[in-house]
Amino acid sequence: MASVKKIEYLEDSINILGEEEGEFLFNDFKQEINELKEKLETIELKLLLSGTADRNNAIVTIHPGAGGVESQDWAQMLMRMYLRWAEKHGFKTEIIDIQPGDEAGIKDVTFTITGEFAFGYMKAEAGVHRLVRISPFDSNKRRHTSFSAVLVFPEIEDDIKIDIKEDDLKVDTFRASGAGGQHVNKVSSAVRITHLPTGIVVSCQSERSQLRNKITALKILKSRLYNISLREREKKLEGIIGDKKDISWGNQIRSYILQPYRLVKDHRTGLEVGNVDAVLDGDIDVFINSCLRISA
Repeated sequence: MASVKKIEYLEDSINILGEEEGEFLFNDFKQEINELKEKLETIELKLLLSGTADRNNAIVTIHPGAGGVESQDWAQMLMRMYLRWAEKHGFKTEIIDIQPGDEAGIKDVTFTITGEFAFGYMKAEAGVHRLVRISPFDSNKRRHTSFSAVLVFPEIEDDIKIDIKEDDLKVDTFRASGAGGQHVNKVSSAVRITHLPTGIVVSCQSERSQLRNKITALKILKSRLYNISLREREKKLEGIIGDKKDISWGNQIRSYILQPYRLVKDHRTGLEVGNVDAVLDGDIDVFINSCLRISA
């Protein structure tokens, strides 16, 4: 109500001002109106985020599609984009599991984004993302198209009951890869859990303790099983996550074109942005917000 009253005040002020005063104060009014507009848009988006788990933290997994080093490099670019977006919004992030590519990029990554409404915002990013560019790995400088899938799950709180039977789990331990000093090479602290009824596999290698890695992996498994139960209950063929087997042409939600022109286009909303560098640096709110509005 306070914002609405302020808008009415500004409108009345504009009406009683003469031409000279109006020209003099126009910039001040314009700035205040823009600030009010941003506040109202934030309120609108919070109202749109009314799903069961929208307020929860987000668990994000990125899978590169076919294409080897090209797609693996693209998957790493997407990871960086989301980590930068989270940083700009004051969210905390933690890489839970990452498999580096043989030459460049990543074969797979799972990370968490912690903060209020993290899942509500990030669910708009679930799907296949397409990149078109001159390959930095091609000596002939040919244009390549790469695909990566982004899967997004809500982190489930302890008060939500998901029944996981111990007999349904296969637990493997292995040595963590990547940074970590001598500990990485000497201790099999990383944990991989396979849920036999569904075939879901989750891994965690972010902690030094095998027990803590197992607890984190179980939390991720719980979130994925909860997501499956939501899809079944709502009787939807499409869910709030992408499908790894469909990381290919015709299934993308967004295209990032670096060659022969520079453009990012969201295929769900038709929204186009020309500043590709800013988008890849984490400026994706315009895409998230427009997607939330059409999904309401």
